[in-house]
Amino acid sequence: MKYFFLTDGWTVGRVWASDGLWNEIAWRRLPDIQRLNLKLVTENEKLWLYRVEEIVLTVEVKPIAPLPNAIASVTLKRLIDAQQVIERLSAAEANCQINNLQLLVE
Repeated sequence: MKYFFLTDGWTVGRVWASDGLWNEIAWRRLPDIQRLNLKLVTENEKLWLYRVEEIVLTVEVKPIAPLPNAIASVTLKRLIDAQQVIERLSAAEANCQINNLQLLVE
């Protein structure tokens, strides 16, 4: 599995696999992308942890309600593995007392 963090108010758009843009007809299904019940909260920003299947290489994310003259979408090309998730969560927990960062599990 691969993972990424996504801020509240953003959603997943297009998805790419090794053979290009995800094709629901060829794969006969949507890509397996799930928001997990784990988030980091920093300075009023919620970062949700998402899990994607291994075949996924790139994920486009975009705001749910785009603002005029704002970023329309971002392409995530460096999805992280489970070890990197643990490292980021551990770092967040370690900085909790210093930076008033909260690690929340819902």
